[in-house]
Amino acid sequence: MRIVPGILLAVTAVALSACSGGSGGTAATTSSSTAAAPSTSTAPATTTPDRIDCAAGYLAQFTTRQKLAQLLTVGITGAADAENVVRTEQVGGIFVGSWTDPALLADRQIERVKAAARTPLMVTVDEEGGRVSRLRNLIGAAPSARAAAQTVSAEEFYAQSKARGTAMRELGITVDFAPDADVSAQPDDSVIGDRSFSDDPEVVSRYAGAFIRAMRDAGLGAVMKHFPGHGSGSGDSHTGAVRTPPLEQLQGKDLVPFRELVGSGAGVMVGHLDVPGLTTPNVPASISPQVMGLLRQGAGYGAAPFDGPIFTDDLSGMAAITDRMDIEDAVAAALEAGADNALWINTNAVSRVLDRLEQEVREGRLPIQRVDESVLRMARFKGIPLNC
Repeated sequence: MRIVPGILLAVTAVALSACSGGSGGTAATTSSSTAAAPSTSTAPATTTPDRIDCAAGYLAQFTTRQKLAQLLTVGITGAADAENVVRTEQVGGIFVGSWTDPALLADRQIERVKAAARTPLMVTVDEEGGRVSRLRNLIGAAPSARAAAQTVSAEEFYAQSKARGTAMRELGITVDFAPDADVSAQPDDSVIGDRSFSDDPEVVSRYAGAFIRAMRDAGLGAVMKHFPGHGSGSGDSHTGAVRTPPLEQLQGKDLVPFRELVGSGAGVMVGHLDVPGLTTPNVPASISPQVMGLLRQGAGYGAAPFDGPIFTDDLSGMAAITDRMDIEDAVAAALEAGADNALWINTNAVSRVLDRLEQEVREGRLPIQRVDESVLRMARFKGIPLNC
């Protein structure tokens, strides 16, 4: 598979020893003192006497709690906060927000955070350009998606985005929660508004596709959002429940970019959206098995099946979810519904969330096989070679 520069860090000694019989990609080993004992819950399996199953070897390095931690991405305030949550709980990703101390990236403090991880750490940001830009003071400002689509060609936008992606990678970012693939005619300053490239789904597909390609070529992962489409929603999911048009009406507009880009290599972020004809009442898309199934299977909206990572939108700072449940319930519901990665904006509840998830596994509500599948999807998205 493609190895993403800047995402692939040192794969742990256990995983590397498991892969030593294969012919896959290479990676540097970490110190054996940082590798914990293999979990007894998942034993390495061999496909032939001289060929090791690298996926099983990768899984074997984790306890159940550490597997679950790989499925969490949490916002951090700075280097000390990030290093602590990575070292103590081995979360799979951290999120750099507007509240994060810029010295984390500007002064390369991120390197000591990455060094605390036993397996490659995702360092994420939502750098869209326009009004959603966490890094403008470090890499410069960029126009909104709508302004870009109105002023430059898709290829020019690709070149500009690749340059910004390269600058992000050099800061230590590995994943950008962008592009916004919503189709919207909303006013510029509304919840989606100028974050959308256009009210024409083909324009959105063309420019979002150029952005995804630019991030890939710069060595970053991209995550398109907000499935199954926030552009025609009834309001702002930061402030309350949002209802979209019925699924049937989304088919010819809001779902088009996702349908066209589902094979692009990007991850997909699911929004906190109530979708008539798809979601159960009062169960937003981000915790809906029906929405995860629609995306995974593809047939329900005319797309290819999706086997990349599914991320939730923020589960702790948006009223469309927090008015309904606390963070422990939200993360459990999202992973049980079929999401691969739960995102929220602080580290306060990480240990409580993991306690709850371990309970869900013990009691059979979150099957360990599903956890393993998600851990492997996240590993592939990070560029970790699993095919020996």
